[in-house]
Order: sequence, then C-alpha cells, then structure tokens
Amino acid sequence: MSNSSTEITSECTSDTAQLISNDEASTSNCAQLNQTTDIQESEEDDLQGSHGVRRRQPIQKIEPGSMNILSAKYESLDYDTCENHLLLDEERKRGYAFVVWKDIARWFIVLLIGVITALIAFIIDICIEEFSNIKYEQLKKSVDKYVLLDELYIPYLLWVLSNISIVFVGSMLVAYIEPVAGGSGIPQVKCYLNGVKIPRVVRIKTLFVKAVGVICAVVGGLAGGKEGPMIHCGAVVAAGISQGKSTTFNKDFKVFQYFREDHEKRDFVSGGAAAGVSAAFGAPIGGVLFSLEEGTSFWNQALTWRTFFGTVVSTFTLNFALSAYHGHPGDLSYPGLLNLGKMEPFPFQIYELPVFIIFGVIGGLLGALWNYINFKLAVFRLRYVGEPWLRVVEACLVAAVSATCGFLMMFLLNDCRPLGEDPTKVPLQLFCADGEYNAMAAVWFQTPEASVRSFLHDPMGSYKPGSLVIFVVSYFLLSTWTFGLAVPSGLFIPNLLTGAAWGRLMAIWIQYAIPSMSINPAKYALIGAAAQLGGVVRMTISLTVIIIETTGQISNALPIIVTLVVAKWIGDFFNEGIYDTLIQLAGGPTSPLGTPSTSTQHLCVRIVTYSGFPVVDPPLADENEVTTYKRLRGMILRSQLIVLIQNKIYNENANTTWSNLKVDMNMFRKEYPRYPSIEELDISDWELTCTIDLRPFMNPSPYTLPHRASLPRLFRLFRALGLRHLPIVNDVNEVVGMVTRKDIARYRVWRHRGHMGMEELVLSSEI
Repeated sequence: MSNSSTEITSECTSDTAQLISNDEASTSNCAQLNQTTDIQESEEDDLQGSHGVRRRQPIQKIEPGSMNILSAKYESLDYDTCENHLLLDEERKRGYAFVVWKDIARWFIVLLIGVITALIAFIIDICIEEFSNIKYEQLKKSVDKYVLLDELYIPYLLWVLSNISIVFVGSMLVAYIEPVAGGSGIPQVKCYLNGVKIPRVVRIKTLFVKAVGVICAVVGGLAGGKEGPMIHCGAVVAAGISQGKSTTFNKDFKVFQYFREDHEKRDFVSGGAAAGVSAAFGAPIGGVLFSLEEGTSFWNQALTWRTFFGTVVSTFTLNFALSAYHGHPGDLSYPGLLNLGKMEPFPFQIYELPVFIIFGVIGGLLGALWNYINFKLAVFRLRYVGEPWLRVVEACLVAAVSATCGFLMMFLLNDCRPLGEDPTKVPLQLFCADGEYNAMAAVWFQTPEASVRSFLHDPMGSYKPGSLVIFVVSYFLLSTWTFGLAVPSGLFIPNLLTGAAWGRLMAIWIQYAIPSMSINPAKYALIGAAAQLGGVVRMTISLTVIIIETTGQISNALPIIVTLVVAKWIGDFFNEGIYDTLIQLAGGPTSPLGTPSTSTQHLCVRIVTYSGFPVVDPPLADENEVTTYKRLRGMILRSQLIVLIQNKIYNENANTTWSNLKVDMNMFRKEYPRYPSIEELDISDWELTCTIDLRPFMNPSPYTLPHRASLPRLFRLFRALGLRHLPIVNDVNEVVGMVTRKDIARYRVWRHRGHMGMEELVLSSEI
C-alpha cells in the first residue's frame, strides 16, 4: 500500500445512477458510446433525455452570460474531516483537556468576531453619516444661493461632479485592486458556505476594499445600501481571526492552528456572516436565521449557540459604540445600521388579509421583474463591460444619472409641504413658498436609510401620488442598474425604499377608494417594503424576523409573513432569487437544495485526476484481459500529497517508517489554506524512485457508495455531509469510480411556470 490509484478506468454502465466525474474531457469513450447508442433517437429525445433530463448539446464556443454552464475554475472545500492516524494520535495524547480548550477557544473567537464586525460597522456608519451631512449641506447652500439667481445648473453640476468623484474612488478600488469586493458579497459568501472555494473572497484586502468602497457608494448617491456588504465583511473577519495568520502580510501569530481546516473555518464564517446581519439590522435572531436559511448547508446545535452569541455581541457592541458617539453612553437605543424607527403596533382585521396577499403578489411580480432586468444587465456587463476602465466608467455614469434623476424630480415636481411636520435634516425650499419645503428634495438629500424612515413615518398626505409614481419607477430602474456595478453595494435598502414608496402609494389609493376607512400609511409602507425585498431575495423566515427586530414590533408578524410567503411563491413562478441567479451566472458548482426525482440514470463511470484519490491495494495479478479495480483502503487528498512531497516524507527503504520522520499535523496546518502546486515543487530524479507510506496520512474510513445507489440518494449524501468527492465501490469494495461536487452540481433541478424538470449543465473552464 505505497501509493494511490491514479489509473483511468473508463467504462459505461446502465446501472442505477452511477454518477462519476465529467470534467472538460467531454470526448471520452463514454461520451462517444452514449452518442452512438442515441444516434437514432428523435430530436426531441436528444434535448429532453430518456429520463426527463434536459440534455445539453455540445457547445463549440462558450458565450459569457450563459446560464447552462458550470465553471471548472472553482475548486471545492474539504468539509469532511480527514480522521487519519496523525489526528487521532494528537487528540489521544492531549486528552480531554485539549477538547475543552478547543471549545473555549471557539467561543473566544466568536466573541472577537462579534466585536470587530461591530466596530467595522460603526466606522462605516459614522463615515457615511458625516460625509453625507457635509455633502448635502454644501449642496443645499448652493441650491439656496443659485435658485435666486436662476442658475440652478451650477448646483446640478456640483451634485453630478461630487457623485462622480466619490464613486470613482470606490470603483477604482474594486476594478483594479479587488474585483471580488464588488456588489453585496452575499452570493460569494453563500457559495463559500456551500463548499465552493471562491478565490480571494475572505482576504483582508477584500475587507479593506469592501469597507472603503461601500462608503464611497452610499455617499456618492448610488441606489445601494451598506447592509449587504456588512455580511461579507463579517465573513472576512471570521475567516481571518479564526486562522490566527495572515497570508496577505505573511504573518503567522502561532495561535488557533487547530482551526486551520475547511470545516472549522466554515463554521466561523457562518457565524461572521450572521454577526454582519446583526450589525446591519440590529437583529441577532435574524442573523442566525439568515445564516441558516441562506448560507450554510450544514448546521448543528453547538454552532447555533455560538452563532447566536456572536450576533448578540455584535449588536451590543454596535449599540454601545453608537450611543457613546452620539453623546449618550450606555443608552442602548442604536440597535443597527438600519434603524427603521420604532413603530406602533398597527391593528389589522381579517378582511385585510386579501390586501396583504395582493401586496405579496405585487412584490413577487416586481421582484421577478427586478431580477430579470438585473440579470440582463449582468449578462451585458460580462459580454461588453469586462475591462476595468469600462467598469469604472459605468459606475461614474450611474452616479451622474442618479444625481440627474434626483435633480429633475426636485425641479419638475412641485411637491411642497409645510416645514416642521416631518423630520427633515436638509429641507430645501427651492420653488416652494416661505415656510415650506420640497418633499422630493428631502427624499434625495439624505441617505437611502433615512428616506426609508421618511416613507414609513411621515403622516398621510406628505407626498403627492404623482410624485410617488415617478419616484417608484425611477428608483426601481436605478437600483437594478446599480446592483452589480464595480462598487460594493447592497440591494436591501434600495428595495425597501422602493417597496415603502409604492406601499404608501397603495395606501393613498385605498384611501381614495374607501374614504370612510381609516388608513395607517406606515402599515402599508412597511408591508410594501417587505413585499418588494422578499420578491427579489426570496427570503421568508429570516427576513420576517429581521423586519420584526428592526421595527421592534412582533405584533406585525402575521401580515409580514403572509406577504413574504406570497411574494416568494409568485416570484419563484417566474425565476430564481437574485442571489441564486448570480451564482448560476458565475457557474458556481453549489450543491442544489432540490434532488432529482428520477431514480434511473444512464451515466458514465471513470476516474480522472482530482483533489482526492482513493488508496487501494495493488493488483494481485497482471491480467490484460480482466479489468482490475483494486480494493479500497482509504482516501488521500492532493494537498496532503503535496505537503508530503514538499517535506520529502519518503520511504527510501522498507525499514523507514513514518514515526522515524517526526511528522505531525502542524506540518499540514502550516501550509493551510494555500498549498503550493505540484509545478512549484523541486523534485529531483532520485526522489522519483522513492515511495510514501500513506497509511498515517490517509483517511482510513472514507464515505463510500455502492454502485447500485440511486442518483437522489447521491444528491442527499453530498448535500447533508458537505462532501467534495465520494468513491464508488462494487460488491467487494473495489473502486469503480469517483463522484465529485461538480458532478452533482451539473444536474440542476428547476421549477418554473408550473413545470419541473432537471437539466444537465456543460462543464467549462472558459468562465
């Protein structure tokens, strides 16, 4: 048992669901055999497949923006713990005290994650607040001065130039320094927690670009928010602290080495993402549910408690910091970055349930339309706006258009309201009479979070219906154009703002239709905000709790739940949620939630080069006419083999044993997470004659699956255990093939427009 099996065994079989790797070598013997047997099938069968699978025809050229492509560039994470002899010996020697120490260390790391995530949120919030106040105060002075001179083009140009210059800084950071920091980061975090290794997604440079870029995006007047990027920031903080080292600065602090494994890091990242949600919305429970609903594919009770502890610490720390900054230390009334303000419990009757359902339908339809437009824009960017300078130009263009929309609405819509009735930081008189201010100017001359509060809390009659219609259409289109630019920005706030606006508009129309009915505009604005956001992201449980915690009213839960469920159902009828759409567009090999209903599948069996290899017994005889698979003894990872070769852990003769080489687990932890490639190793000619005893390093009891197993069972096994690869064995435990994550991911279950099916994706290294 001196090395792993690397022979390629190519054999086609019609056994039930024997799904073995399908890499870029699509012209294998199996593919040729399948093509020969299917050549006389009808054209419809070629497209649909013999078992309900929508087969993809061979594609000569991969066009950017295709949704039926699976990227071969993404590696997977090894969430399955390699319980080899070295690890077991280490735990046995250290005893129970070591187990207790590791558990205490986990709680301490979660504490640090919550505190540091909250402090980053505090810095981002203060910077945005202060810079926005300076910007809009100066613009107000310019408008007040030049409106009397009939030269409003000067403050308009000042507004456009200020937006462009601020957004230019953030977009340059993303386009030229760290592209993965663009957007909200939630799709990337979802992929990571699902087991997909996204390059540079949790680097400290990504955190810096994310934090600075989101400040520039919000202060620059873009239709984006800072709440989504905070989730990514929390994930990066968790990944960095839990490893006790920084590869960016090439600094190892020699702490937390025992957590330098993919599954341990995954648990901390899920806690960091939850802490980011908690800091963003002041919603500790919502943060835990967000990680559970949207992120992780693996969960346990201990992780739930640690994650909740991190979210509570994050909320408390941000509370304390903001209260001290605002001159009220100890007054914990600043729960998060998004403060919708305390809302009174609004009464609702049973006859209003159809109204809430209608709101959910509208939210689902608008959310599906929002996702469709944003998807088309994302495809356009992939095909025509790929160069960094073009991405910077586009971001600056959107910044200029945002200022132009705001200026035109202020200039053309004479929506005047008396001063003092509404809380307005920067009231602009513009063309209004003395003692009045322009309502639309107040919406644009503040951060989007403040505008959401205005739509929720301003009294009835604060806005004209025509003004709201124009605002909803304009901001809806602006938010779809903004999300996906080369700047860090989220979609929570823009959609909450759009939904609150059309919710208030619906309240006005209901009042016109039923004058005798007492209308609470805050109720319908909140329901509209929830419906719009739910129709885009398709979240139900976590979003309900986040809104409840943000508004401080659990009595409003039922209308929100009804609205969000209907919005999700309606939206799912047309397309996927925006995060899943972007993951599919990037070709991320995530493990699907749905499993195929078919139990028989004509698939191909072969072994090729992977990041993990079965270790097998040598063949008993060399019989050319008989296929020998060899009996499975364990699994060895490519990363382990590279470390062994790098450290020259060879058996030069039969008397050399691994115990004489003074090997321990720290040798592997030191190289984690960026192992060198085999091309980077210096291997001399004499080393090629050496052997390695893999028994101490391999996993002697890997998960396996009999070749008779069904495809749905294979899906469930990969999804539940977070596997990266799975050997397929025959009745005598001989390896007959290997299944990888990408094999599973290339079969996608879809449910749209009342139909359901499964399609086979094309694996390509071009995207």
